[in-house]
Amino acid sequence: MTAELTGHRELPRTDDLDPLPYRLGLPLRWLIGHYFRQRYDLTVHREDLFPRTGPVLVAPNHLGLLDGPLLGAIAPRMVHQLGKIEAFTGLQGKVLVRVGQIPIDRSAYDVLAVRRAIQVLRGGRALTIYPEGARGPGDFRRIRTGVAYLAAVTGTPILPVALLGTRQPGGDVDLFPPRGTRLDVVYGEPFTVERVPFPRRHSDVRVIADQIGDVLRAHVQAAVAATGNPLPGMPDQKDPDE
Repeated sequence: MTAELTGHRELPRTDDLDPLPYRLGLPLRWLIGHYFRQRYDLTVHREDLFPRTGPVLVAPNHLGLLDGPLLGAIAPRMVHQLGKIEAFTGLQGKVLVRVGQIPIDRSAYDVLAVRRAIQVLRGGRALTIYPEGARGPGDFRRIRTGVAYLAAVTGTPILPVALLGTRQPGGDVDLFPPRGTRLDVVYGEPFTVERVPFPRRHSDVRVIADQIGDVLRAHVQAAVAATGNPLPGMPDQKDPDE
């Protein structure tokens, strides 16, 4: 897979990009993961389904502020995450960059973020992209086309992830759940979609996004049924894209 990604002529160029830093993220993962396991009632389900080698698109639902740091800390391997550019300011932004995270401008087609994402996959690494694009009910009712584009042009497997308990029912997306909250992280079976040759029309990518959405919705519904940990519903926030 990695060799195929490296040599695929239809992909954007990435050899002119500086390597993404990530080594600081390795000890931080252990420290933050230990803290979360002490603070919350955390259970990870089907960790064996997480590919240990090769490129993978990690596709979690998005409930609240805890999602990114939690998944980044407890995943069985280092993951790079695409995150909204608004979070990459001040000291927090510097730390996010140092641990290999990728800012993305959601208001436009962010060419650099796409190239960075492909760079990660070309390097045989794991990349987290939130298909819903923003924090919300976490039921995958709305799937943006980013994950479909990356999967369709690279052939990288998609790993469904259901995050449950990371936001209180009806709670604010910018708040962490209280100490002792039950959290469930449920991995699903990796799957692939058909590669779409260049030129790719938006309608082609949209069809693939809808297919991906069907798989992700089924996964989160099965995760809720298996764990008994429900989704929290719509957040208590006026702007769902924050």
